[in-house]
Amino acid sequence: MPKYITFFSYTRESAKAMMERPSDRTAAAGALVESVGGKMEAFYWMHGKHDGFIIASYPDGASAAALATAAASAGAIAQTETHEIFDRDAQTQIMKAAKTAVGVYKPPTA
Repeated sequence: MPKYITFFSYTRESAKAMMERPSDRTAAAGALVESVGGKMEAFYWMHGKHDGFIIASYPDGASAAALATAAASAGAIAQTETHEIFDRDAQTQIMKAAKTAVGVYKPPTA
């Protein structure tokens, strides 16, 4: 199954509620991932533009998008950003395919 990383940012209201009633959100995130047919690998909090991220495998990109949409529609998440991620074997395949494609592509400036 393809693997994705989803960055998320909580709303102010969610942050306030979590400060008032601290809890581990890993189980809730895992249940959400499983509800769209995925398998969660990691759930981390972080500093910066986003509050955290999930790494999970999903059957397809539509399932990954469904997770982000479901989380956002609940009102607890202010922003999500999802990207498919690739292991080193896939990276090798990508570079080989790119090498072939670059010989075919004609840029608009040519």
